[in-house]
Amino acid sequence: MSIPINKLEQTAINTVRILAADAVQKANSGHPGTPMALAPIGHALWTAIMQYNPKNPKWANRDRFILSNGHACMLQYSFLHLTGYDVSLDDLKDFRQLHSKAAGHPEYGLMPGIEVTTGPLGQGFANGVGFAIAQKHMAARYNKPDFYLFDYTIYAICSDGDMMEGVTAEAASLAGHLQLGNMIYLYDDNHISIEGDTDISFTEDVAKRFESYNWHVQNVDDGNDINAILKAIKNAKAEKNKPSLIKVRTHIGYGSPNKVDTAAAHGSPLGEEELKLVKKFFGFDPEKSFVVPDEVAKLYTEAGRKGSVKEEKWNSLYNTYKEKYPELASEYELATNGNLPEGWKDNLPIFKAGDEKMATRKASGKVLNAIADYLPNLMGGSADLSPSTDTELTKYDYFSPNRHDGRNFHFGVREHAMGAVLNGMALTKGITSYGATFLIFSEYMRQPIRLAAIMKIRPIFIYTHDSIALGEDGTTHQPVEQLICLRAIPNVTLIRPADANETAQAWRVALEHSDGPVILVLTRQGITIIDQEKYTKATEVERGAYILSDAEGVPDLILMATGSEVHLILEAQVKLKEKDIEARVVSMPSWSLFDKQSDAYKEKILPKSIRKRLSVEAGSTIGWLKYVTDQGDSIGINTFGESAPGDEVMAEYGFTVENIVKRAKAML
Repeated sequence: MSIPINKLEQTAINTVRILAADAVQKANSGHPGTPMALAPIGHALWTAIMQYNPKNPKWANRDRFILSNGHACMLQYSFLHLTGYDVSLDDLKDFRQLHSKAAGHPEYGLMPGIEVTTGPLGQGFANGVGFAIAQKHMAARYNKPDFYLFDYTIYAICSDGDMMEGVTAEAASLAGHLQLGNMIYLYDDNHISIEGDTDISFTEDVAKRFESYNWHVQNVDDGNDINAILKAIKNAKAEKNKPSLIKVRTHIGYGSPNKVDTAAAHGSPLGEEELKLVKKFFGFDPEKSFVVPDEVAKLYTEAGRKGSVKEEKWNSLYNTYKEKYPELASEYELATNGNLPEGWKDNLPIFKAGDEKMATRKASGKVLNAIADYLPNLMGGSADLSPSTDTELTKYDYFSPNRHDGRNFHFGVREHAMGAVLNGMALTKGITSYGATFLIFSEYMRQPIRLAAIMKIRPIFIYTHDSIALGEDGTTHQPVEQLICLRAIPNVTLIRPADANETAQAWRVALEHSDGPVILVLTRQGITIIDQEKYTKATEVERGAYILSDAEGVPDLILMATGSEVHLILEAQVKLKEKDIEARVVSMPSWSLFDKQSDAYKEKILPKSIRKRLSVEAGSTIGWLKYVTDQGDSIGINTFGESAPGDEVMAEYGFTVENIVKRAKAML
């Protein structure tokens, strides 16, 4: 094995290895082998390569580091502690314990210095593409000659497992196409997975694969050779038109006499006796744990302090920039503070009753284009479905290798990567990201949605063609269970608007929301525009549910619906009145928003005294019992649909005014 630059650095690297192994052993849970193998790479990054400031982990021009193989998190936690972040040695000792900063995988917002929550393999890899896109866009919009405000780099470490995941292939393909030269990924090629040597299932030539993706690829044969690692990173930084992959041959569990290069070092503690042997191998006292030699602490502390000087220079540069470009600076500060321009809501369109029917997807497109000029950092696209999802900002260019100022995206047929990329973009302050596909293909995006919810970040996911009403494409494309599956994810705000005006207000709610992803669920088919003068105005969408049309006197029952079924219950209300049955009509675009309302408001909309309630939604009925009560009923679909014209399919499955009236009468 090659020798690092000097003895102190060797001791520093070995300190990180032993800290990781100690923490895993104390927790009796975790992954010691990979941090032990990767310590030299981490040392190179944190001492010689990355720009960061532990005293301000959110510095705008810091390099971003992503640990895509999040199970190796003790590597990252150790360096965050050693370089001066607000991470104590006691935090490391508390690894994987209740309420600890040091969770079992890196969690955004839990420990300073963690840029993104990783763990499900491949996600961090794809998040980095979003970070890189955001950096390119911020630079294109705000950088000026002599004012390179945003020139940071995206660094990541990824594993064999990341390389096996499909989302990595999608994201790598997109990154290569976009020529994102601000990405430098170090691939931990340790040849080991949980079941054993990777050659039992993974024998492809990863380097050639990434070359075919248009990546700049290098090989480092020895993961302990600091000079070779530094040289490779230097070469990668010189390549401006391709993302870089540095394939580093490492040895999992390096330093463990009996477990190096075996699966036994991957996902379990080394064991007390083996850990003592590791400490002896590295020249540490086998009877002591969590030891950081003074000279090692000094080395890493000084490395971290360099960032304060760099940020001070950047702040000075920004102050001068602010004097010269006050409007751009003001725009940037507004966006990065999470605020919206004053008066932007005045540009939300109002749709008139009597106009022709309009699909909510088309209404969404009109809303996007009405507000785009006033929200310059709103950007997004679709998974090759822009004409169908109506997500193009028609006055703006597409983001491309030559147009980083573009605000539209061709994500290609890469739904999974699109979701993860949107998360990376959303994690860049100043960017509002959105992405669209058909609701059925939200299945490909479940992990990015869930991770966005865990991180409480706000990408906007647009899902169109939202029910069996899409028709002829048949069962493979007709959503049934998707609504309840998405609603079941904590911190997700799902809105299924009833018409064009509710869609406009849904966008308002989405853009003003801040603590979790927002999902807009939209129709393929045209829907009648509800009269804003005759019925309650759509601004009430923010409450999740509201009385759209009330009964005269005390209602005999309550009809509630979401999306395209709301106009059906409005018509049913009229028919029931003809039969001397008074019905209240409730539009319920968002369960989660309604659930957050006060008890008084919920009682106003759904009084406990009125338990005869009928819900109507073209999706699974699971979950509706909470709102309709045990004396109510639900019209939905709990089987798969059929291939036929949409209106015929809807009628076949009971989504008609006549059936609603029939079921309402049956309850009474």
